[in-house]
Amino acid sequence: MKIYGLIGNPLKHSYSRAYFEEKFAAAGLSDHHYELFPLQLAKDIKSLLATNPNIAGLNVTIPFKRSIMKYIDILSVEAEQIGAVNCIRIDRHGNDALLKGYNTDAWGFEQTLKPLLKAHHTRALILGTGGSAHAVGWVLKKLGIGYLFISRKPYDCNQVGYSFITPEVIGDYPLIINATPLGMFPDVDLAPAIPYSSLTEKHLLFDLIYNPDETLFLKRGKEKGATICNGLKMLHSQADKAWDIWNA
Repeated sequence: MKIYGLIGNPLKHSYSRAYFEEKFAAAGLSDHHYELFPLQLAKDIKSLLATNPNIAGLNVTIPFKRSIMKYIDILSVEAEQIGAVNCIRIDRHGNDALLKGYNTDAWGFEQTLKPLLKAHHTRALILGTGGSAHAVGWVLKKLGIGYLFISRKPYDCNQVGYSFITPEVIGDYPLIINATPLGMFPDVDLAPAIPYSSLTEKHLLFDLIYNPDETLFLKRGKEKGATICNGLKMLHSQADKAWDIWNA
């Protein structure tokens, strides 16, 4: 039996288990299972693996994408550059487990974003500063798109607070990515505090959240004629990439 799973907290919003269970069933892999493993701390991965010897791969979600790195033995180039891990391959040798960390968020985000980009999408605001936000920034840099991180508590030169986002700034940054959990099920009435009234049809709003399908962030953008995209296709793309890594 091979077990794969998702670690993080909370996990009740996640579609990952259903997606992989459908994949296993379609491929006739009756000995493969996908489980949700809510952890309190990143270090709990040690006891999880010690008590579950059949775990062969894990996905990582909030809030552990950055803190889990200290428990990874080998990092991919992308994961090291991004500073976040959302996919772990586990190679077992007797009682020892070698953990290899990857970032498939970047792959999933790039594959989903590129078809939506227009020539004027040259500058972006990234709402949030967690592991997913850094994967987004890595992709934008690769694509030659300038960006700023927006944080409730900015702590370096490439981060500013939400008070920075004036109507004029909204006009100068036509690409806005929500990489925070604001609006995620069950807290669907929440949205990042930006001046939505200044959005136009030239804006592209991308929300990494996929549950609900249309967050309040996206609804408000849609009302102003902006192009909107949720994170479901990104989820599927990064999950398929993780599957490739686990089976390489």
